[in-house]
Amino acid sequence: MIEFGYGERISQLKKLVGTGKILLLGNTYSGRNYEDNVYPYRQDSTFLYFTGIKRSGLHLVIDIDKDTTTLYGDDATTDSIVWTGPRQKLAVIAEAAGIDQVRSMDQLSKAIDAETLYLPPYRAQHTFTLRALTGQEDLQASLSLIKAVIQLRSYKSEAEVAEMEKAVRLSNKIHSTLIRTARNGHFEYELLAQATQLAITNNTTWAYNPILTKNGQTLHNHDHHHQLADGDLVLVDAGIELPSGYCADLTRTFPVSRRFNSIQKDIYNIVHTAYLTAVVHTRPGVTNKEIHLKTAEAIVDGMKEIGWMKGDTGAAVVAGAHTLFFPHGLGHMIGMDVHDMENLGEIHVGYSQPEDRSTDFGLQYLRLGKKLESGFCLTIEPGVYLIPELIDKFASEGLHKDFLNYDKINQHRDFGGIRLEDDFLVTEDGCRRLGGDIGLPTSAEGIEALRPA
Repeated sequence: MIEFGYGERISQLKKLVGTGKILLLGNTYSGRNYEDNVYPYRQDSTFLYFTGIKRSGLHLVIDIDKDTTTLYGDDATTDSIVWTGPRQKLAVIAEAAGIDQVRSMDQLSKAIDAETLYLPPYRAQHTFTLRALTGQEDLQASLSLIKAVIQLRSYKSEAEVAEMEKAVRLSNKIHSTLIRTARNGHFEYELLAQATQLAITNNTTWAYNPILTKNGQTLHNHDHHHQLADGDLVLVDAGIELPSGYCADLTRTFPVSRRFNSIQKDIYNIVHTAYLTAVVHTRPGVTNKEIHLKTAEAIVDGMKEIGWMKGDTGAAVVAGAHTLFFPHGLGHMIGMDVHDMENLGEIHVGYSQPEDRSTDFGLQYLRLGKKLESGFCLTIEPGVYLIPELIDKFASEGLHKDFLNYDKINQHRDFGGIRLEDDFLVTEDGCRRLGGDIGLPTSAEGIEALRPA
């Protein structure tokens, strides 16, 4: 167990919440197609943050007024040891985590009542458990607890940043390996198998299902059956998760050919300029929404240079014309979850006030819009995509004709997509790329230098 100061984290949580009982639910195994054939286990991130305990079937009660912490669960029986082998006693695990006492799971109901504070359930089993324990059909998660947990988890300690650096460095290695080895004739699933082998060989797993596709215009494309050919682009959005739970989220786009062709390089350079624009503006005191819009302006300026857009840049962004090419948000928080803490409510994590979030197309997908602070870790991931269905929708509705040159755009409607993504720590006077600046290249020339001759 890596020591992250679990006792101190719980003490801070008690101070922020002030009074009452807190129930933190741990995760159980989840059946894939029947009960005993389970998905790979992943502990709840908040439970892991406050305890460091990865074992299934445990819950934690923090009694603020009595100043006690109690771990609820059951030690392995002889029957279960036959299948799982010997397991460390819960009392030993609790002591290592700084937890005061252990009680059997059948005692948990006596410690919980309708006033107990809990977080939003995101699994059906959590919902069933909370309804049984609280006696409430209509569950009401505690907003004060949600905000307290977000307050603590948003600021990454040196130990947390060090773990994320490890995750990024290994993810960099996986990406660079794919860029070096991909060839004309390879199938996407062959590259995914190679990447997965590297992850497993290093005792890690995927932080999320990787996106590895020649159809980068589909933002969350998880199909891997296509064969690569010269002239294609390959978009790889993949990051690993360490045993500690901390993860990385990186994206690179590269040509199957030795080099980008002319239009591919033009679009890549637009994305790269947008990326650099975001990096320059990422610092404490600036809202991520402002940075997103600055990035959008950089994309519009680039599109005007190649003749795909026209008119005043600022007006185009205000109107939302850029969303034809850049329909998603600039980035999100990252930590133990690839979209850190979003199970607590994306609006609470990404915005200071719910009304701050736009309902406009494009901006509504900006997960992180609030003012940045030193200690935040976030992704920067601009992209340009040509989505034929979106082009047709915009054109049929006559949208943004003063800014979009549809004739030129339609000449490249089968282009695909390019995204560039890294993870950053907000520092006192700017930001720092996790994993180091000598890691994975960001420029088109840097990507081409990795491609085989």
